[in-house]
Amino acid sequence: MRTTRSDRNDATTRPRLPDEQLTLQEFSRLAGQVGGYPYVKIVLDRQESVLHFIDSADGTLHVRYIASEILGMSIDELARGLDAFNDEVYRNPDRRFYLGTLAHHTHHSHHTRHGEFLSLETVDVDTMSREMLRHFFHRVREHVDPALPLVLKPANHRQEGYVARIPESEIPRVLSHELYSTAAFVPLAAGTAHGRLRVFRSEEEYRGDPEPLAWHDIVVMPRVPEDIPRVSGIIHTEHTTPLSHINVMAAGWRIPNAVGLGAVERIERAGLAGRWVRYRVAADGEDFLLEAAQPGNPGGTRPAAPGDRVVVDVPDLTPTPIAPLSELRAGDHVRFGTKAAGLGELTHLLQHGSPRWLGFYRTPRPPRDNLLRYLARQLDLPEDADVAELDFAAQQLVKEHAQVPRGIVLPFALQQCFLDSSAELRGVVGAIDSAVSDGTSAQRVEELCLEAQRLIRAVPVPGPIRTEIDRAVGRHLYGAPVLVVRSSSNAEDLPGFSAAGLYESVANVGSAGGMAPGMTPGDALLDAVREVWASLLSPRAVLLRSQAGIPPEHCRMGVIVQEQVGATVGGVLVSCNPLSPGDFRNVLLNISPRSVTDVVTGRGAPIQYLCNTMEGGSRTVSLGTAGADLDGGTKDVLGRLALISRLLQSHFSPDEAYDAPVDVEWAVEGDRISLLQVRPFRTAG
Repeated sequence: MRTTRSDRNDATTRPRLPDEQLTLQEFSRLAGQVGGYPYVKIVLDRQESVLHFIDSADGTLHVRYIASEILGMSIDELARGLDAFNDEVYRNPDRRFYLGTLAHHTHHSHHTRHGEFLSLETVDVDTMSREMLRHFFHRVREHVDPALPLVLKPANHRQEGYVARIPESEIPRVLSHELYSTAAFVPLAAGTAHGRLRVFRSEEEYRGDPEPLAWHDIVVMPRVPEDIPRVSGIIHTEHTTPLSHINVMAAGWRIPNAVGLGAVERIERAGLAGRWVRYRVAADGEDFLLEAAQPGNPGGTRPAAPGDRVVVDVPDLTPTPIAPLSELRAGDHVRFGTKAAGLGELTHLLQHGSPRWLGFYRTPRPPRDNLLRYLARQLDLPEDADVAELDFAAQQLVKEHAQVPRGIVLPFALQQCFLDSSAELRGVVGAIDSAVSDGTSAQRVEELCLEAQRLIRAVPVPGPIRTEIDRAVGRHLYGAPVLVVRSSSNAEDLPGFSAAGLYESVANVGSAGGMAPGMTPGDALLDAVREVWASLLSPRAVLLRSQAGIPPEHCRMGVIVQEQVGATVGGVLVSCNPLSPGDFRNVLLNISPRSVTDVVTGRGAPIQYLCNTMEGGSRTVSLGTAGADLDGGTKDVLGRLALISRLLQSHFSPDEAYDAPVDVEWAVEGDRISLLQVRPFRTAG
């Protein structure tokens, strides 16, 4: 049913004749592989009333097949009119061609009623109506062996709504998140490691093991806790939150990281537990690779760095007053820390706009000169809108829907004044710096760190510092019933060192439920500030910075005091699709119906969305531990958030390629988006 590879110009098959049906054997001959699933691309030509099954082993695109094999167009002709061609096949309600993909699924426990089955799916940008989907499904059903169950897999939230109104007895269906929940392998960060396998069946087993993890270990366990030390690789044996602190930190460490259901059993069958192995994760792989290897040299305290030593700008300890976020810009990281400087820059951006924030859409994407017509559609403007119109509409989008909660920032200089107020505290901090620099035993460093933290929590805050904090709160945070106190170090969000979740934040400061009996709101705030200062010197923080080669004397801590906002949903997004590096359309959102904290700590698997920032629309990748998906109104708000993240990516990009994604913590209440943090998202590899 297909031409041979030696006598064809492009992968193709003969169209289905009226009485011909696709068998599983023929499907296998035609199939390519993506995401671990065999697939065959198909084209329904309504004008000729024939269905084409494409030889898909080499990834031939639908549009290229249609152009060359059906319409007789050259590749150059297609490239010159690609956007118009895409509009015709994906958006025209009276289109000639319907495009889809058949995928083969086996052993998905969530859908045992289907057993082995084929799924039919359009691309996510397709605007097929309910009746178009219904017609497409039935035409494909006619040409597939009746012994093979066929189900419809909606490609986006709009299609899910259409399919929900069709009886399942007429069109069986499977949703993306149902397949994801049974996926045995999910690549979280690509890479290769040589290390020793340490296998734990539970966190309790890990906590009870007398041998601590070393940098050369590859850890295998159901849910990897946030406080593990630097390791060389991670395998989660349960589904996890892709954008949790530990997974973001693993990306910063540039180590391979994946979900591998059944990994423990595989490792034990192969006799690899406790042995040195080579571990590899590929972004487009079907599974992770583990193979026995020669033991390495575990000597030393620091892993082989993936590049140069981590560079930290020397902190500026010049006496500096407490400042509101609205007065800070990106360059203030040397006085207030990277998180505060990023929020200050973000506050300025929301108020005044940016000459750079159309950059992502202005960048050429061959054969397209730019993506501005797509941005215009998302902003409800004519496709030929000029840059000034686009810039104004983007500014209005951000101003109407996004905010940074008001706040103040305590500079590094204030922390230094506090440390200098106690000779004993100053002496212990100095001893930590010397011990780290001299290579003193880890046990001694830990003892000094714990003593320093005890003193920071116990030493009274000098009167002048307390007065300055009280005045700044009264001036800039008046009327705020509840505050959140957050860390802002210069030793975080760096190439090769993310520090995600490494330092403390204290929520609900000033609320009655968050204070001990007899404590005043001022006392609670000072305690929270000292807790943040103390987190800079936790044993784990000191060890990880030492392993990264960061000089201890260059590390300081600023403190952000912000109004705590309410939220109906919260989470983290990255302005890319980390599981598909070549995907420039989608951004990934990890969502909790409760709080941002649930996402960043990995407590409970999140809802996951991919939102398309070119053609629009979104789809649910996973429901996590949520019982149901979000309502349509909230999905619309998150679509706007995804679009805003592309503008932020452009502004914060370090160069004119505008390809460096950002990591954004956010909270949504009603239709209002609160932006809580923005930082570079550093992918592994």
